[in-house]
Amino acid sequence: MKTLCAILLVCGAVALLPAFVSSGFVLNLVIMTLYATLLGQAWNILAGFGGQYSFGHAAFFGTGAYASAALQIHFGVNAWLCLPAAMACGAAVGAFVGALSFRYGLRGSYFALITLAFAEVFRILANSLKFTGGGVGLLVPLKSSALEFQFQDKAGFLYVILALTLAGFLLSWWLNHSRYGAWLMAVRDNEDSASALGVDVFRVKLQAIVMSAALTAAGGAFYVQYFQYIDPHLAYGPAVSVEALLGPIVGGLGTVFGPLLGAAALQLLGEVTRNLMGDAPGVSLMIYGAVLIAMVTFLPRGIGGLFRRLAPKAR
Repeated sequence: MKTLCAILLVCGAVALLPAFVSSGFVLNLVIMTLYATLLGQAWNILAGFGGQYSFGHAAFFGTGAYASAALQIHFGVNAWLCLPAAMACGAAVGAFVGALSFRYGLRGSYFALITLAFAEVFRILANSLKFTGGGVGLLVPLKSSALEFQFQDKAGFLYVILALTLAGFLLSWWLNHSRYGAWLMAVRDNEDSASALGVDVFRVKLQAIVMSAALTAAGGAFYVQYFQYIDPHLAYGPAVSVEALLGPIVGGLGTVFGPLLGAAALQLLGEVTRNLMGDAPGVSLMIYGAVLIAMVTFLPRGIGGLFRRLAPKAR
């Protein structure tokens, strides 16, 4: 119950932010932090709670982004209706990838590589098909109206991404307190032992990847509405997958607030890096890689684990 209260307190504080802050820079920083938290929560469901490490969450993100953009451009569907449709498409891709991978017992590095391969295949397809705009990508028409999921100020986007992130928080909290979550963590710790105790390992892992993919696709749909543009590199490139996994690893795998802690730290680090070194290509990924190596080496439980370790000493 304390964790649930903390979730509501944090989200309530963020919801009040536009009433006191008018800076577009600050609001954009908060929006991108929540967006990274959403991707991190989605990845954390599959990897942190389920132990299935994916290197290709861009496959789900890009599917959600392209589904939302294509439905608006080619069929004139309202952007709000595109959000659940994008999540359904992402979940379908997750179910396909999961069924193909888990049915044949792929785990560990083999599962990570097959997810990376799927993301690359989707990138090549999006780069070749006219439906996706090819290499040029898709530009969402400008319709500045809340009814069209396009807001005149950043506060509207902040409330939308806050609601999606809250859903991710509540899902992680539920995994920590539900029987299904216990099954998922048992599979993470030892698949063979979990199976011997009667857990349907295939079904549990498949449900986890479907939930993770749907939440990631929601992030893709939000990205399209916020930036109004998507192309194969943005949708299916490695940057999305790296951003999704870095937050939980830096903040704390398998925890409710780990993705938020990691996303906030990385967003601040990114801003500092851009101010010091400009927009030099590849610098941010190099720094993220160095941070990831340092975290895995010195803080394997992430920032959250460090806080838990220092708390008794502080008392």
